[in-house]
Amino acid sequence: MTGDESVQRMEFMLTLRRRGITDQAVLRAMDEVPREHFVEAQHAGFAYADQAMPIPCGQTISQPFIVAYMTEQLQVRDNHRVLEVGTGSGYQAAVLSRLAREVISIERYRTLADAARTRLKTLDYNNVDVVAGDGFAGEPSRAPYDRIIVTAAAENVPQALTEQLAEDGIMVIPLGPQEGHQELARLTKTKGWLKRDNLIPVRFVPLLPGRAREL
Repeated sequence: MTGDESVQRMEFMLTLRRRGITDQAVLRAMDEVPREHFVEAQHAGFAYADQAMPIPCGQTISQPFIVAYMTEQLQVRDNHRVLEVGTGSGYQAAVLSRLAREVISIERYRTLADAARTRLKTLDYNNVDVVAGDGFAGEPSRAPYDRIIVTAAAENVPQALTEQLAEDGIMVIPLGPQEGHQELARLTKTKGWLKRDNLIPVRFVPLLPGRAREL
């Protein structure tokens, strides 16, 4: 790592702490995952800037604070199986892999799924399984999930995902229309009922239904 890269990483971690991330396991995971491997090559020099960046298929890699915040709100433990909806470049899945026993990540765009799978394997994130499929449907064959994280905005919580969430499980999901107000919500499942806590306003690409697309 060069001197400039080291400074960027230090500023990156300081920014997360200043913005209120306090969970030490989450901070450690954010520090361990090399974000520069998950952004497009032309953006590598800005990999640790606290901003979202474009990736192929019209998708984005979320800003680091949002990744850390969503992860912290998920309250992942080392015995948990986590379902991620919206793999993108694989960055969020890599962070989750440092905290959970197993991560299953669904991506609608086969191009992104294949690239993320290769990237994660190359970087030795061996407890992540990337699946090309419909995020609205989840991955019922591996359910139930202790935690579910959705990294695209839905107008309503997908019913299939609530059914795949384990008892006492937590789901973190952005809710709201593509062009309107979106809010990050934390849903906790207790005796089959979901308790919703609204967290912070956000802006995500939309969660789209349908089978994996060849793009």
